[in-house]
Amino acid sequence: MENYMPLLLKTPLFSGMSEADMLAILRCFSVRVKKYSKNEIIFLAGEKIGRVGIILTGKVNIIKEDYEGNRSIIAEFQAGNLFGEAFSFADAENITVTVISSIDSEILFIDANKIFTICPSACAYHSRLIRNMLEIISAKNILLNEKIDVISKRTIRNRLLTFLQLQSQKYTSNSFSIPFNRQELADYLCVDRSALSAELSKLQSEGLLTFSHNEFILHRTEEEFLKA
Repeated sequence: MENYMPLLLKTPLFSGMSEADMLAILRCFSVRVKKYSKNEIIFLAGEKIGRVGIILTGKVNIIKEDYEGNRSIIAEFQAGNLFGEAFSFADAENITVTVISSIDSEILFIDANKIFTICPSACAYHSRLIRNMLEIISAKNILLNEKIDVISKRTIRNRLLTFLQLQSQKYTSNSFSIPFNRQELADYLCVDRSALSAELSKLQSEGLLTFSHNEFILHRTEEEFLKA
């Protein structure tokens, strides 16, 4: 666990805490760490979960599948990110998404009940932890609204343009990298991969953007780009 102290101290969940405070919480909560291989399932849709995961290494995708097996990526999280809190704190009977380790990963798990159960000493750092958790949940609601904004567009072109402009705004630059490979991007946008690749090539030939793998450069102003 000592190897992950610098990472954990930078995570939003432990924001504003000292290393001593964080260690006290981890001991109190009896956390455990588990390793996952690429494409291994962490949480499966339909099961009940009662724990929150913090990614120590690797990357995790939250996916949803329809009755035909078509997959859509709801969100993607990397080292230092949290997942599983929404279903855990809602006390849902079962989760409606599947959580997959998209590359080899190590996950630290915390019992969700212990986060919102104040210990007898009512320690200040526990109160801070609860506040941090509420901020994390609020931030993820914003990300979900962004996802809804993207997939509400009727065409692949408009979904793609909206997504790329949001990424440009996030990095405050017309040059940026996205956290998805081509199949993952297609899943996130809820479109066919071949159709997505064709649209990307078309946008590049029109001079709107340049891309290589997951690296993108936009060549128009925001207004011009979204009107294209």
